[in-house]
Amino acid sequence: MSDDTDDGTSEVLAEVGPRLRRVRKERGATLAGLSEATGISVSTLSRLESGLRKPSLELLLPIARAHQVPLDELVGAPAPGDPRVRAKPIVHGGRTHWPLTRQPGGLQAYKVLEPQRQLEPEARTHEGYEWLYVLSGRLRLVLGEHDVVLGAGEAAEFDTRVPHWFGSTGEGPVEFLSLFGPQGERMHVRARPKRA
Repeated sequence: MSDDTDDGTSEVLAEVGPRLRRVRKERGATLAGLSEATGISVSTLSRLESGLRKPSLELLLPIARAHQVPLDELVGAPAPGDPRVRAKPIVHGGRTHWPLTRQPGGLQAYKVLEPQRQLEPEARTHEGYEWLYVLSGRLRLVLGEHDVVLGAGEAAEFDTRVPHWFGSTGEGPVEFLSLFGPQGERMHVRARPKRA
């Protein structure tokens, strides 16, 4: 089998031996002491450190345990990238939207802040499915013949082909999460109707 498809794995594995030796020496351990702690023979440990033995999980896990280090430190796993979404707010119709997803298409997530204002509902329809979760304040949702108010911690989901509108109740600002996706992507969380 050819190594033409090597994705850098052999380079990473070649660095494991010197890293094992460095970690062992930093801890003042001998090959004999590490052998006793791990149950791995001195010759196998020596061959691992010199690169003559290919590292495996069966060998690396007891070594990591003996040195009390994460396995990542022994194999030199790359640091994870920055997971934060650095969203720029979008202001549209008085609402501020922060996109929480980076990829176009598919399910889209937004954090939305709507100021305190009393608006007349203007129901609309479009393809898709929407899920709302109120973080703070009160959100009015008009959905078909239903008119409900959601408080902090409440959620609603609906088919956007049903005439709908949502916004502030006028009692104060409302902050909520909105997930919108193509038809059929549902969250299966339902809001309770407003009590009379």
